[in-house]
Amino acid sequence: MPTNGLHRVLRIQFGLLNDADRYLTAERFGFKVNASAPSLKRKQIWALEPDPGPGAAVRLRSSHLGRYLAAEEDGRVSCEAERPGRDCRFLVLPQPDGRWALRSEPHGRFFGGTEDRLACFATAVSPAELWAVHLAMHPQAHLLSVSRRRYAHLCPHEGEMAADSDAPWGVDALVTLIFQNRQYCLKSCDSRYLRSDGRLVWEPEARARYTLELKAGRLAFKDCDGRYLAPVGPAGTLRAGRNMRPGKDELFDLEESHPQVVLLAANHRYLSVRQGVNVSANQDEELDHETFLMQIDQETKKCTFYSSTGGYWTLVTHGGIQATATEVSANTMFEMEWRGRRVALKASNGRYVCMKKNGQLAAISDFVGEKPHRPRPGRGSRVAADQPPLPPGEGEEFVLKLINRPLLVLRGLDGFVCHRRGSNQLDTNRSVYDVFHLSFSDGAYQIRGRGGGFWYTGSHGSVCSDGERAEDFLFEFRERGRLAIRARSGKYLRGGASGLLRADADAPAGVALWEY
Repeated sequence: MPTNGLHRVLRIQFGLLNDADRYLTAERFGFKVNASAPSLKRKQIWALEPDPGPGAAVRLRSSHLGRYLAAEEDGRVSCEAERPGRDCRFLVLPQPDGRWALRSEPHGRFFGGTEDRLACFATAVSPAELWAVHLAMHPQAHLLSVSRRRYAHLCPHEGEMAADSDAPWGVDALVTLIFQNRQYCLKSCDSRYLRSDGRLVWEPEARARYTLELKAGRLAFKDCDGRYLAPVGPAGTLRAGRNMRPGKDELFDLEESHPQVVLLAANHRYLSVRQGVNVSANQDEELDHETFLMQIDQETKKCTFYSSTGGYWTLVTHGGIQATATEVSANTMFEMEWRGRRVALKASNGRYVCMKKNGQLAAISDFVGEKPHRPRPGRGSRVAADQPPLPPGEGEEFVLKLINRPLLVLRGLDGFVCHRRGSNQLDTNRSVYDVFHLSFSDGAYQIRGRGGGFWYTGSHGSVCSDGERAEDFLFEFRERGRLAIRARSGKYLRGGASGLLRADADAPAGVALWEY
């Protein structure tokens, strides 16, 4: 497998929730810490780092400040240390219910408290010294078994999930983590929950909820009987095994889930590498050979397309496009131009990718709409009798369809998108998230929420979620892991100070970009 960021293990970031349901917060003013925040935002996000010294001590680093939590001998705590010293060493002591007790390693006292009365001076653990772990990353990812080095995916015919895949290819490899009542559920791409006996069920029942534990940066999922999820048997079926302590078999990594797409050309056929190294529009089905993993470079905003056969699209001699590159280079980068329901791709030679009359792709057009490559009917023409001539512009335009997000979770700069209580509108600043269902039609997406209602734009650009009819939204993949959503008015969906989701942004940037 290439290592160009295709299979990047996610850095575990989290919030710590105390017994009063308030999050540990690092303030810039005075570098003080408190537990007053009711939701998980930037000030409440932390990362765990192993301490290089002897023993099992760790350090807690504020992602907001870039500084370390420290506890002095008299119990005072702050988040001021730019470099971790002796007072920044803590021991994480997991409790039977999955919560953590944090003990100062040099001073032997426990960290806890309420609101702005936090200290590290308790000699014993009480409810005030217990912290629940709430993951702060986007909850959709690939799940990799540490021991087997295989990815979990849905096995729809067996009604189970198994860790037996060499690559996280296709929609079946998407796993959504659902946070409920301080526990987690694992949701498959078809909206079922993984139960500890290996079965998939439609409701998040008690045996489909797990306590999350972190061990050396890896995840373990403990069921209600204290047993841990693991791949079992030759098939790697995911279910709770016998172990009451997490070993290597019970540990998992979360890996970033890049968008996987199919592209439809003007001849109404899918781009494919089924018949060789040339990328050609010659297939009628959406299978692995027609699926491409799309990565966007954070600096240039250009993208690469990686095939299931193990090669990147690359520009070759005479402008052809082949899926043969093993490394990212200038010739594997394509500039995307969003043209309503269609997309155009410009290669590194400055020309647009178009479909030649034999279906193969080539970067030979100077403009979208140029015609020299277009087939001319007549004697010797290879154009099928039922294929009309291509109208201007279509040969350089493609329908791009996202296939590995049937379930959609959106996070903006201020939090997740979630139904507003007692309203048909949507909040954009919540620490919890709702899972929405996505469908696709002719270059546009329809979004369905709780109760089956569709998203639509109401008065003053407000976005509502109880529509009886679907409204089309256009997705534009603008940055790595982030998209812009364009409403029928031409405006982009954005979050704002009010917390309401509105379609009134002019540009696909800032608060109009969404992690998906």
